[in-house]
Parts: sequence; structure tokens; C-alpha cells
Amino acid sequence: MDNRIDVAYGRQSVDRKDSISIESQLEFCKHELRGGEFKAYVDKGFSGKNTDRPKFQEMIKDIKAGLIRRVVVYKLDRISRSILDFATLMEVFQEHNVEFVSSTEKFDTSTPMGRAMLNICIVFAQLERETIQKRVIDSCLSRSAKGFWLGGVTPYGFDTEPVTIGGVTTKKFKAKDDESDVVKCLYDMYAKPEVSLGDMVRYMAEKGIKFSGAGFQRATLTRLLRNPVYVQADMDIYEFYKSQGAIIINDAADFIGTNACYLYAGSDKISTTLDVVAGKTLVIAPHEGFVPSGIWLACRKKLLNNKSYQSARKAVNSWLTGKVKCGRCGFALKAIQGRFYCNKRAIEKNCEGAGSLKVADIEKVAYDEMVKKLQGFHTLAMSEAKTVNPKITSLKVELSQVEAEIDKLIETLSGASDILISYANNKIAELDSRKQSLIKQLAELAAEEVPKNRLLQISEILDNWEDTEINDKRGVVDSLIVKILTTSEYVDIQWKI
Repeated sequence: MDNRIDVAYGRQSVDRKDSISIESQLEFCKHELRGGEFKAYVDKGFSGKNTDRPKFQEMIKDIKAGLIRRVVVYKLDRISRSILDFATLMEVFQEHNVEFVSSTEKFDTSTPMGRAMLNICIVFAQLERETIQKRVIDSCLSRSAKGFWLGGVTPYGFDTEPVTIGGVTTKKFKAKDDESDVVKCLYDMYAKPEVSLGDMVRYMAEKGIKFSGAGFQRATLTRLLRNPVYVQADMDIYEFYKSQGAIIINDAADFIGTNACYLYAGSDKISTTLDVVAGKTLVIAPHEGFVPSGIWLACRKKLLNNKSYQSARKAVNSWLTGKVKCGRCGFALKAIQGRFYCNKRAIEKNCEGAGSLKVADIEKVAYDEMVKKLQGFHTLAMSEAKTVNPKITSLKVELSQVEAEIDKLIETLSGASDILISYANNKIAELDSRKQSLIKQLAELAAEEVPKNRLLQISEILDNWEDTEINDKRGVVDSLIVKILTTSEYVDIQWKI
């Protein structure tokens, strides 16, 4: 008689609303075991990228001791996301005559087909992880991908201390008490909508606080306020950098809100130009962050909207400059002597132009439409109701449909012919591409969401529009409008809210 026991294994990397809880996973396993007795092994807060998990290792020890007959999981990626680790695990299971069952994917390694289909689906389980990995092709990039400090100037707010990573001795940052307090103060100040970079420069000067022996300057502050080396990196930080086009080395599950990040410029150096992150590499750093992600993101997004600083060469003839486009060719309209002119027509002569457009007329239309748009949002904000972006709802619905279709295709692979498996593989690849696109769009929309307090501030600015400086007007436009397409016949405003 076989006196060995059945066990259920559960793992949850990050406790989020969109992730299945440990308790729910065990309920699936209990159903698969027909309500029979079982022992549960649970790892909470651990990634599936490797098997270095306490309860998992305890389960393996019990398997080798001959105590376990069958292992049941909610889904195969709960036990491993690595093909190599999974193959090694299967060898251990076979050596000790242990069955493996995935309750939702209906795989049972007691049958040859179950073992074959399990190997196919573990490939798909690893696919998403591999698509966010950067191919490390030289030793410098390999070191950066592991979070090594590669030398250079230590950022303000830190000292360095020795650390060993993967058997290699390097250095990591350690918060410097007096300077880190200054950094926290700067982030707290700039997160307030009414505080400008100029205000902060004056405040630092009044307090006699120096930066590298000199006073703080606007350029110094913008670099500091963009740097992820200070942030407590959680899923909000992951989604922000993903939406900005960064190459993220770490798995999303690694963004748990403790450690900070390094942003590499695609070479062997940590990036010092932090305004554009597309194509750069983000990796979790070995040191802890000390600026909460919400405050860090508020400052980062405020800087993204601070066009007056980022692009000081912009014309000041209209607060719509940069937003208003030719309705025929899509090129920017330039304000000259009170009128908007199509840049493409002026340079290339191959656009008929937007017609006769007075700057004052287009500005009045834009202002009136912003006031009208804010009335509904202002009412909701004052009543403490939460505004819901219908685009986000629509994308989430489509994402769930795509994921369901992928699951159905995987189910059809059981007992399928080579032709059907080839078709399913191609279709799944197409759907996965669409899934990644939807995830990116959702992250971008989330990054553009305008907080309630910002909407209230914008309403107040619109009420005092005539007394508002041009840079503040531009800030309002940047918060509300994607672009304005116009000709002498129509004005089409594309909104962010």
C-alpha cells in the first residue's frame, strides 16, 4: 500500500488585485484532489524565475525522503518559469515516482501525453519572460544586467559600500543621512503642484545647502528628480518605464517596492541623460530606495509636462505652440504675427496649408473647450467620485478576451496533429504580440491619468486664465490635450481625459 501523501504547492510573487491569491490556488488544487487530504507548501513573495524558495525546497526534500506521492499546482508557472529548472524537477519527480498535476491546464504526468503537452506549454510559460529580457552579449552588459555599479560619480544622497553579487565583489549605494534627507525634501517639495524649480533653487540658496560645493541649479534639480536610483521601485515604476519604451531586465515580480533602479544608456555606463528613456536598460539595483514611488512619479510626470524648461527654445507667441497641428498634413503649425502657418507648407511646399488661422481664434476655441471638458470632471471630483477612463475599460476587456483565446488554443493542443500544433503556435504568437501591445497601451494610459487634485488646480487656473503666465497655460494644455488638428473649416481636439 502506498502511504505517501498528496501535496499542493502555491506561489505568489506580488500581492496585487490582478493576481490570484494563495488561498484561491489551494482551492483549485483541493478540487483537483476531489476534496481529499493534502499538505500545502506555500511561498509568498517569491519569483518563479528560479527555485530558491524555502517551502519549495522543503517540498523537494520531502520528495527525496519518499514522503510524497503527487504534487498538484494551480498552474504550471506557479512551480517554475524556467525550462531548465522544470526539466530538472521532472527528473526528480520521475526518479522518486511522483506524479505532477496542473489543475487548470489539465496536465497529468502519469500519462505520456500529459508529459509531452507539459513540455510544450512550459515553452509558452517562459515566452513572456524572455520577451522582456535584454540579450546580454558582452561582459559589461552582463554586469549591468546583474545590477553591478560600474563606477563613475556617486549620486548625491549616497555613499558606497562593498558588496558581493554572484561571487563578484563590487560596490553598492548606501543612503547618506544628511544628503538623503535633502533629496527626500526636494521630492516632497516638487510633488506639490504649486512649487516650481525656481522656488526650489531659491529655497536651497536660502538654507545654504550646497551641491558639490556649489548651489543647486535648475539643471541639477531636473537630473536628480528624474533619477530612479532614489525610488522604491514597485509595479507602478515598472509600468511607467515600460510605457516609456525602456528595456526592463528584471521580471515584473521583482518590483516589490524596496530596492531602487539603475538606468543604463545601452553601454557600460549608468545613464546621466534621464529625460529620454526609450531604448535604455532598466535594472533593479542592489541598494534600497528611499523615495516612495507615488512621490517619485508625481515629480517625473510633472517634469514631463514642464515643457518650458525642457524646450526653452520654443516660441512664446502662443500657449498652443507644439500642440496645434495642420488638419491636412498633421505637421505643426507655427505662430507668426498673430497667425498660425503650416510648417510643412513653408518648408516643403507640398501641403496646401491649413488656411487663414488667427492665433486668438484658435486659442479661444481651445480655452472654451477646456472649460467645458473640465466642468464634468470638476463635478465628479468635488463629489469624491472616481473618474473612469472608458479607453482603459475597453482595453482591459479586449485584453481578457485575448488571454482567454490563448488559453483555448493551448487546450486544443492536447492530442492535436502536427499541422494543428503549427497553426496554434503561430496564432498564439500573434495573440501574444497583441497582448503585449494592449499591456503597453494600458500602462501609457495609466501614466497619463490626471489626478483629482491636478484637475481641481486646472479648474482654478482656467477661472483666472487672463492672469495666468504662459508657462502655466502650457502646463494646463499638456495635462488635458494630446493635440489639436485644425484648418480654417474645423478644429478637432484630441483629449487625454
